[in-house]
Amino acid sequence: MKNYCIKTLTLCMGIVFLSACSSNDPGPEAPVASPKTLVSSQSVVTWGPGDLKGFLSAGGITLDIDLDAAQYDVQVNKITYMTDYKGDSVEASALVLVPMVDEGVAVPTISFQHGTIASDAEAPTNLSQTNAQIILLNLLATTGVTVVVPDFIGFGSSVEVMHPYYVEDVTATSIVNAIYASRQVVEDQEIEMSNELFFAGYSQGGYATMAAHKYYEVEGMDYYEMQASFPSSGGYDIKSFQEYFFGLETYHQPFFMAYVANAYVDNLGVGSLSDFFNEPYASAIPEYFDGSLNGSDINSLLNDTIDVLVNNELLMNIDTDAKFSAIRNSFIDNSPIDFVPQIPMFMFHGNADVTVPYENSVEVYNHFIESGASADVVTFTVIEGGTHYSGFGPYILSLYTQLQELKN
Repeated sequence: MKNYCIKTLTLCMGIVFLSACSSNDPGPEAPVASPKTLVSSQSVVTWGPGDLKGFLSAGGITLDIDLDAAQYDVQVNKITYMTDYKGDSVEASALVLVPMVDEGVAVPTISFQHGTIASDAEAPTNLSQTNAQIILLNLLATTGVTVVVPDFIGFGSSVEVMHPYYVEDVTATSIVNAIYASRQVVEDQEIEMSNELFFAGYSQGGYATMAAHKYYEVEGMDYYEMQASFPSSGGYDIKSFQEYFFGLETYHQPFFMAYVANAYVDNLGVGSLSDFFNEPYASAIPEYFDGSLNGSDINSLLNDTIDVLVNNELLMNIDTDAKFSAIRNSFIDNSPIDFVPQIPMFMFHGNADVTVPYENSVEVYNHFIESGASADVVTFTVIEGGTHYSGFGPYILSLYTQLQELKN
């Protein structure tokens, strides 16, 4: 297990910086046709490297990295695409940031998964193009990498449906299908693509990254050769996460618990909200997740005392009463840890994190190693003193360094 104390980076949103790469290796033989998931693509703006650096300077955002690699114009595209949902399909949305590279430069692809949001206004496709988060992601793309930023189902073009929060299969396929759609956008620009694929994300994005990693290893993806994933600070073992919640007297982010329960009732048909929560919360919770409220808004409408919020029968008997078996099994079934990683996975977590507990990542790392994963394949970087919020910057700095070492 690695242990790093890394100085904090001041960022509004984490990004990964990669240089464009070209390769003489043709990679695997391509299928006859790329999977067609793209519905629509709209180019909304093109930024030059100078524009992006100017936005950073004007916003007072400092990056402790070399920005010389920022050299290409970036075309920002809002896309819609089809993906799986409840046994059917739904039109989802994403941003695709395409670098306008020189001829002969092949661009890799990275899918960056955002952390937990509750309001539709926070979805990547709904943020202003001059929002610091979006500018930082564009700065990544200007180094010569296609950046895919899924909204996730339940936001953007699919805001009318309930977000399947911490539901493994639809989370993974929504990422995979966004990547396939992005390929069609890049191909339309006649830009050469490498087969290299990376996943990264923090908090819920860390969970989504691990789900996508598992999907790739189990199902595979046409056209792509996954190089590595970088999940950070996610609640990967959901049953363990539930046990952590239930062992507390109070929890400062009760909307996380409501979010999971609401998604499992709506998406998986697991019981009813009255099985999870006491009134008046059980009846009101679905209204809170209509896309109009953010996490702080929802927290203010809930109660942070666990035995006031949570159905006491569930609280005391979830592991022993047969009538709760569907609930506890859903937590296990949606934890993307039931595989042995063969492709590098670089895990990160701050050891002062009490929002998404550090111990969850430690247990999952140990589980992978005990299941047969090589310690050279799955590594764990401890962010010393990092909380769920302060750990974000050090994650990005370490991520950048390790990516450069991996690529070189």
